[in-house]
Amino acid sequence: MIKNWKVSSFLGLVSLILSVPLPAEDVVVFDVTVAAGKHDRLDTPVSVALASEVKDLQLFETTGGTSKEVIAQLEPGKPPRLHWILAGSTSSGSTRTFRGFAGGSKPRIAAEGITISDEKGKHYEFRYQGKGIFRYNYGMVRPSKPEIPEAQTRNAYLHPVWTPAERQVTMDYPSNHLHHRGIWFPWTKTEFEGRHPDFWNLGDQTGTVRYDRTEALTSGPVFGGLRVRQRHVDLKAPEGEKDALHEVWDVRIYAVGGSRGKPENGFYIFDLESVQECAGPSPLKLLEYRYGGLGFRGSWDWEGDNVKFLTSEGKTRKDGHGTRARWCDISGPVGGKPAGVIIFCHPKNFRFPQPMRIHPSEPFFNFAPVQAGDMEIVPGKPYVSRYRFVVHDGEMTADEAERFWRDYAEPPAVSLKS
Repeated sequence: MIKNWKVSSFLGLVSLILSVPLPAEDVVVFDVTVAAGKHDRLDTPVSVALASEVKDLQLFETTGGTSKEVIAQLEPGKPPRLHWILAGSTSSGSTRTFRGFAGGSKPRIAAEGITISDEKGKHYEFRYQGKGIFRYNYGMVRPSKPEIPEAQTRNAYLHPVWTPAERQVTMDYPSNHLHHRGIWFPWTKTEFEGRHPDFWNLGDQTGTVRYDRTEALTSGPVFGGLRVRQRHVDLKAPEGEKDALHEVWDVRIYAVGGSRGKPENGFYIFDLESVQECAGPSPLKLLEYRYGGLGFRGSWDWEGDNVKFLTSEGKTRKDGHGTRARWCDISGPVGGKPAGVIIFCHPKNFRFPQPMRIHPSEPFFNFAPVQAGDMEIVPGKPYVSRYRFVVHDGEMTADEAERFWRDYAEPPAVSLKS
């Protein structure tokens, strides 16, 4: 059963050429200060927890005595959180101020933001400004060719993923690794109740990952997302198929399509959080291996030598495999134009910075903490992983990637004064 979040949206202009009067007849609910800290910022998503739910709220930027209405979006919860984009450039060491009003009747200018379409029984497609960002495949994706074994069929992954210029940067059913699936999250070498299910290599038919149900879908002017449950299934249990892990994916895409200074250099930002828990009293042992965990299979156009890898430590395909990094940019020409995906590993992740699998001849990347030794997911202790994706057109410099990294790992400080 799909439960839609009823997202309260507060709509207005990101910026105005002229200041507009503050709604003096309304009640001031709070003031917010956003401090850039040590780093320059550009189109950075920010949020703040509110003391209580506020209805009919408008947010204005008041920096320097101006009054610019800002698009904002409330995320219900305890406490509720208000989200908006720190639009444009914000210099290191600077602060920007905002004020929230309640009970206003001032007309608001609508912003479409992130929208979702549901191809019934197949996938959800997330879109921004009329263009696809990615699909989450909840329906089984059948083999693309009749000669491909049915055992390779699965769901519960992201594909396709597109850049703002609508260049596809993920691949499905590659002939050299039929089980590779865009962006997906299976473990490979495991031990479960004395058996060794492989949730990665589907051809072995010992394990798989399956979509279970959708808990929430969100669309809105600042962000959109989905929360889904997935099952890691041991296919060879003596009593029949048995769940080893239950997993929740929380994916959030922001309404940001910045240009990084040039119209042809657009980008999208989305986050993926995975929470994996034992499905019963038995632990899942994850044995040391060269790959397993969050995987990414890049574009068809990147086969062979057409793809480049660059890590936060300056490593490449030549010397990056088995090393640790905070991020890795996978890029190359798609349709003759440069495009890529940077994958960021959050500082709170286990064994951060995590080791990486960088394939020597294919456009495949994997953050693989199991490279550093055996691991174990035990009952009562969820295994939480967080990653950010910046999908980009044009070449991405290391300095630009570092800026995105700082927004993720060291975001601006947001303080609330009620």
